[in-house]
Amino acid sequence: MQTIDQFNFAGQRAIVRVDFNVPLDKETFAVTDDTRIRGALPTIKKILGDGGSVILMSHLGRPKNGPEKKFSLRHVIPVLSQHLGGKEILFADDCMGENAKQMAAALKPGQVLLLENLRFYAEEEGKPRGLAEDATDEEKAAAKKQVKASQKQFVAQLASYADVYVNDAFGTAHRAHASTALIADCFDAGHKMFGFLINSELAAMDRVLTSAEKPFTAIMGGAKVSDKIMIIENLLDRVQNLIIGGGMTYTFVKALGGNIGNSLCETDKLETALEILKKAEAKGVKVYLPVDGVNADRFAADADVCVSKVNETPDGWMGLDIAGESIAKFSEVIAASKTVLWNGPMGVFEMEKFSKGTSAIAQAVAKATQNGAFSLIGGGDSVAAINKNRLADKVSYVSTGGGAMLEYMEGKALPGITAIRG
Repeated sequence: MQTIDQFNFAGQRAIVRVDFNVPLDKETFAVTDDTRIRGALPTIKKILGDGGSVILMSHLGRPKNGPEKKFSLRHVIPVLSQHLGGKEILFADDCMGENAKQMAAALKPGQVLLLENLRFYAEEEGKPRGLAEDATDEEKAAAKKQVKASQKQFVAQLASYADVYVNDAFGTAHRAHASTALIADCFDAGHKMFGFLINSELAAMDRVLTSAEKPFTAIMGGAKVSDKIMIIENLLDRVQNLIIGGGMTYTFVKALGGNIGNSLCETDKLETALEILKKAEAKGVKVYLPVDGVNADRFAADADVCVSKVNETPDGWMGLDIAGESIAKFSEVIAASKTVLWNGPMGVFEMEKFSKGTSAIAQAVAKATQNGAFSLIGGGDSVAAINKNRLADKVSYVSTGGGAMLEYMEGKALPGITAIRG
């Protein structure tokens, strides 16, 4: 498999799939978080430094029926240019237009061309658009067949712009889209590769999955057990400790016979929760559930609060965060760990009254890292919590992947990875 650090891009046009799906201000369309743009810089700078030229392609948002101003990648140009030292960023306002062809063909070494949003075309995702709500199965099938047919032309044109393909968009690697998986088939093994960002993502996850130093502690938070079943089951063969927090706590507590008041609970997953606990016990994995929680009388930032045992939540109240005893126990387990994986918050940390538990766990993970543990943080909420507490540089690795990371940790093959790695 070709690697970016060994490849010489001199005189080569490289088409790079980046993840510039960044948040924008609703009124000015200014980039409000440039994390993903910064993540792509090492790959871009490597290509330019070798004497190559760069064609960047990405999606932004979820446009439904073609071009929309609010989803234009034109909005990222000022930030990208700034990070590249004021370099001019050429822009093709239609990734499939004749203008894009000509601009790509005319690229000179050291130049950067940004293509307009790939998802302005249905062919990027391979899903038909504009179908009537009452469309028949035959009409749906015909539309899907038509998109798949035109998708081949879409992929071929994108590939024709360049000599080399680089995938550096880990956040979309779990999608079998035109620009993340299908285009790789247009390049031979020596001319397709991962960028530095994907390489670092895979290295961090493979370290956790295949060579984690023990004790290995996984911290699973978030709202629903159903969202985390597969990753928990895959991790039970690897971890020594499993910490469970967030809204899904109360499905476990309910399954164990506790009183949870109005707390979130997936009643159809009670048996699943018990099965997870039984499997963990059989494998010698210690499971840590919260013992106390911060409760609210309603789901609101200004709600009245009280603290109780998680299995004694008062009627009419709902648990929205972990409390002091749980924080202390979880922090103790984390401190004794050599590998820590964290996915999902401990509570509704967006609301100040219910953010202390998540912030305390973030601090505990950072402290363990400082003391020699390897820590991997993934999932939008966990990453947001780390950034909110300004700890991104205090942990080992913060994944940009979100859904892609979850699927990889579940043991699934990601189309964007398989297309290059095989």
